[in-house]
Amino acid sequence: MIERIRKFFDANLGTPKSGQAPSAEALQLAAVALMFEVGRSDFEVDAAELEHITEAVRGQFQISDEQTRVLLELAREHAEHATSLHGFTSLINDHWTLEQKLQLVEYMWRVAYADRHLNDHEVHLMRKIARLLYIPHRQFITAKLRARK
Repeated sequence: MIERIRKFFDANLGTPKSGQAPSAEALQLAAVALMFEVGRSDFEVDAAELEHITEAVRGQFQISDEQTRVLLELAREHAEHATSLHGFTSLINDHWTLEQKLQLVEYMWRVAYADRHLNDHEVHLMRKIARLLYIPHRQFITAKLRARK
């Protein structure tokens, strides 16, 4: 199973050659890995958080159920093995608009609120990611309020 995921990653999400834009799949992987990071920040991705991540993937990307499943598996693996958020956020910064990044932040807030308890680790991570994505504070708070409803 892991070998199949790695082959998919190598074929579809590998590092682009110099001067070449990353694939849509690589950007999706970075975004979903950030959502998993938020889910993991309270030390466990529970069923409600996973459901919110899945809904976000379906809402933001128009991909098949099989692609969604593979993307979730890859993102979870990358989030678990990542040593830094910079790789994810720099890829998104270089290729997404502010509106796309704001939508991602709102999805991440939904993941944080999924278990009906917002802890200090989640808030800290959300602020860190927002700073790395260059999200203006006012828009960060607006996304938080929309997600909480």
